[in-house]
Amino acid sequence: MKRTNDGGARRIVVISTGGTIASRWQGTGYAADASGDDVLATAPLPEDVTVEVVDLFNVNSSRMTSAHQLALLRTVHETLADPGVDGIVVTHGTDTLEETAFLLDLHHTDPRPVVLTGAQRPFGTGDGDGPGNLYDALQVAASVRDLGVLVVFDGRVHAARGTVKTQTLAADAFSDPSAERLGRVGFSRVDIERQPERPARCPCRPPRGPRTPGRPAPTPPAAPRRHHHAPLRRRPVPPERRRLRRSQGHRPRRHRRGQRHPEIAAAVADAVAKGVLVAVTTRVPRAR
Repeated sequence: MKRTNDGGARRIVVISTGGTIASRWQGTGYAADASGDDVLATAPLPEDVTVEVVDLFNVNSSRMTSAHQLALLRTVHETLADPGVDGIVVTHGTDTLEETAFLLDLHHTDPRPVVLTGAQRPFGTGDGDGPGNLYDALQVAASVRDLGVLVVFDGRVHAARGTVKTQTLAADAFSDPSAERLGRVGFSRVDIERQPERPARCPCRPPRGPRTPGRPAPTPPAAPRRHHHAPLRRRPVPPERRRLRRSQGHRPRRHRRGQRHPEIAAAVADAVAKGVLVAVTTRVPRAR
């Protein structure tokens, strides 16, 4: 889909990958199933902006894999090969957004911006933050240059490097614990307050492969199932001595509010069935 507002002076491509911003209620839970066109239709457009949508894939970000991320990286490079494109916005789930942003920035030398955004509340809810975040991201993508890959959330502009998810549910989900924000968005303007520190681009070439993800090994936040089977190879602990000690328990790190990759869920189920004590938590430091 292509949408134009007041002449289309700036051409922005929105690459849709799923996440909460595209998630709707499925009866037993939320799942990413709204198209990029559907998501874009909820947000107003900044003045003098033309938007084109690429539906790359539609997954909850706790199920994001390295193949998904590499497909996105290749699509970003292919999109920027068109000199008529002024910037890119990537809609993404919040669970693994920080890893994807970091990967993209490692391979990004183009002065045109790549801006990642998403939502804490699902698609179509009355108090949803997705439309506002998308509007802000479009405005940033149409306004800045030479800042690398950015994360725009809740009116704040963050650099890809150093930015992590720090709130499980609050609207201001992201921050950089070691630095101030890059800028802010509001009242139809973008204010950049500092320049990010960006080391030299990664000298390695992105791996080649099919543009459409297959069934790859999960990314580090969703570590391969064999990693979670390691505790099961230890000597079984008798029930009467089953206390939670480091040598007897397993503590898988999960995303956001404890969401997990299906392979991790299966490994945890195996562990519990064999009597291993499993503690589940979120890696996000604040809130529930």
